[in-house]
Amino acid sequence: MGPDSDQEGSCECDKVQPFIPPGREWYKRLKTTQTLVSFHSDMKVISVLLLSVVLLFQGDATSTSCKGRCNESYNSQNDCHCNSKCSQYNNCCSDYQDVCGAGGNVISDAEIKSISEALFALDSNKATGSQLIIDPQTLIPNSQTGSQTDQANKPLFRYLDESSLFSKPTYAALLAVLDNYQRLTGQTEDFSGQQLEEQENFVRETMSNTEVGRELFAFLNSKGVYSSEEEFIQDLKNMWFGLYSRSNGQMDSSGFEHIFAGEVKGGKVSGFHNWIQFYLLEKRGKLNYYSHSFNGPWTSYPDVLGMQFIWDGYYKQVGSAVIGCSPEFDFALYSLCYITRPGKRCYLSLGGQTLIIQTYTWDKSTYGDGKKYIGSAFPATP
Repeated sequence: MGPDSDQEGSCECDKVQPFIPPGREWYKRLKTTQTLVSFHSDMKVISVLLLSVVLLFQGDATSTSCKGRCNESYNSQNDCHCNSKCSQYNNCCSDYQDVCGAGGNVISDAEIKSISEALFALDSNKATGSQLIIDPQTLIPNSQTGSQTDQANKPLFRYLDESSLFSKPTYAALLAVLDNYQRLTGQTEDFSGQQLEEQENFVRETMSNTEVGRELFAFLNSKGVYSSEEEFIQDLKNMWFGLYSRSNGQMDSSGFEHIFAGEVKGGKVSGFHNWIQFYLLEKRGKLNYYSHSFNGPWTSYPDVLGMQFIWDGYYKQVGSAVIGCSPEFDFALYSLCYITRPGKRCYLSLGGQTLIIQTYTWDKSTYGDGKKYIGSAFPATP
């Protein structure tokens, strides 16, 4: 073997070696190594914790916030949504309006006031001062609305020019639908083919054949809520006339019946926010006007009243309604507010005066792919 091989093979490991205590430098290197190992271990733990916190907050933002999600496609796995149709489904994230703004096609309060003023100006079928005369009589404080005291010795409606107003197509369409309902909840509504056609005709007559309806569609179309007029019409028909149960599991109610025709539930009047239905029942002797607790600031029609009355034995403590407007205007205002502010207060502007509409969603059943029916909508009085 060569000298190198001999040296490699000349191991003396089996011999007992004397113990030589490590010097100060050895201890120094050992301490430094331990410190580095400990530092790197701590950093790994800290990194894992930081990553977990980041992921946690990212998860929260993804599920409950619109940050980075404006105009996203619908995803059924998300807890809330950030697209132009979430208002209709009442499932927008809480920060949708703040985060998405106009870029998310959010309809602002200012835009709602602007479109309501446009609808107000276009309501050519409203009653004039010579066509409609009312006599509100006694104004009572809110504290007395539950007293059920008749403080009006005359009817609310002194005069209505039926021949001029009721001959208009939208008024005629409304009259045809109003008498199709049973007012007591708990009784199934069963419509004939003709009555279903009357519902369809009312929606089309008010929304497709009037300037008010066409203006409302154009606005909602521009905001991405509806892509076509037919989608708009069918959705209104479903949300307003689709049946659901308020009592005993019976298909006994709808948004239209509740708001326009009125109902009786639990021994009292429920809903009932249309002036034409009020006029018809008062004229027939079925309704006795007692007083009013609110009178709007308008000096011409439409006006707003909060009324107390008895409907064939059942009391309504405060029944608010827009008085003297056309059927298309009433239908458009409530639809606008329900579509843009479901379950909330909706701030409108009519002739420079503020009108607040309160809307409620029906949360116990849905139509289409999860949309909510109208529960109620009415002028909110102080």
